[in-house]
Amino acid sequence: MFISTSLVFGLMRSLGIFFVEFVHVFDESAQAISWISSIGLAAQQFFSPLGAALCNAYNTRLVVMVGGLLSGLGLILASQATCLVHLYLTMGVISGFGWALVFTPMVATVMANFTRWRALALGLGFSSIGLSSFAFNPLFQLLVETYAWRGALLILGALSLNIVACGALIRPECQPKARAKEDSGSGSPSRSNVLQRAASHLELPLLCERPYLTYTLAVTLFNFGYFVPYFHLVAHSRQAGFSEYQAAFVMSAAGATDILGRVASGWFSDLGHFRLVHLLTLWTVSAGAFIMLLPVSSLSGSYAALVAISLLYGFGSGALTSLVFAVVPMIMGVERVMGGLGLLQLIESSAGLLGTPLSGWLRDVTGNYVASFLVAGSFLLLGSLTLATLPHYCSCTDPPPPPPPQRRSSQGSHQDPFPPTRTTERRDGRRGEVQAAGRQREF
Repeated sequence: MFISTSLVFGLMRSLGIFFVEFVHVFDESAQAISWISSIGLAAQQFFSPLGAALCNAYNTRLVVMVGGLLSGLGLILASQATCLVHLYLTMGVISGFGWALVFTPMVATVMANFTRWRALALGLGFSSIGLSSFAFNPLFQLLVETYAWRGALLILGALSLNIVACGALIRPECQPKARAKEDSGSGSPSRSNVLQRAASHLELPLLCERPYLTYTLAVTLFNFGYFVPYFHLVAHSRQAGFSEYQAAFVMSAAGATDILGRVASGWFSDLGHFRLVHLLTLWTVSAGAFIMLLPVSSLSGSYAALVAISLLYGFGSGALTSLVFAVVPMIMGVERVMGGLGLLQLIESSAGLLGTPLSGWLRDVTGNYVASFLVAGSFLLLGSLTLATLPHYCSCTDPPPPPPPQRRSSQGSHQDPFPPTRTTERRDGRRGEVQAAGRQREF
């Protein structure tokens, strides 16, 4: 997970280096160029349910390897683009589809294998995103200056192919006996059985549960503003009068504290002193406030102030990322994490598609990025208010997650043909940790 996530979101967050180049080469508006990154992000989130369903139905290892191949292929084809439409299809659709087959299965695999230190495990895995952001921004700037943007994209495509090797290292899964028996005994399944199995893999019943819908709305609002600095902060710094490498270093500085925020947030969350949803609210409010302060610091003409705010923003944005995924099992239960994560990212894909072009449009209208960052930060604050409407939000202890619905087998009985891992949950009143017993391995 450490390497694969760095080659997905670490690379995605560093594509702002190419933003300035694309504006000059294609002579298009900031809004038009913004669609490249937003289509890639939206495709990654939109196709996540498909990736989750394929993993539930077949093999996680194979799905991730195919995703790595597609992500690298999209960037390699993008290096030969002659217009923006080509970049929309290659960097946007093809690479985004590949990222969807990589990210959600990797996250769900880690969450399914860790119970006591789940937030810390996610924080360590996601810390690679901050590390790669720190390293990729100056590296990409050097590649663009040395090989031009086409050669740089060709190198990034080859780099992304390393995800295939990461997928090959995933531990093989044992197919449940009940599921294997059903697969071998069903000659020609009926249409109703096919639809029932598809809904089972996608976890569609979650759409009828209020906690899941509330949490999904909050994360969607986060998604409107979270990625705006990563796509526009470099261009904003250049517009403020700073050099190319100074602008790239701003994002590298944010990436450095992003690493610290992810690990520190995961470690502190697992201590059990506070509920994860309360800590998530704290870090989301902090990140939203610092996004709104980014243009203020640069307009003052002080590079030191811009770097300082970027450091604080990087810590807040990194801290909230680990908790966004760590809260998911508490909303739906660990048995439905794979499909629930995919469905969550499908819903929030609309925000990923529209958030960055909205900020680009505000820049075209106003002539600067001040309004873009102010609106982006306000979306995170609005998402924090939405979190406060979750059931039992003001309680000091986490409510038990809802039990998974009983699924019907092909013979019409109520036996679940896809039995989840048996877990017996025990609450420690002092720390509120959920320990798993039975077949699930505890680390």
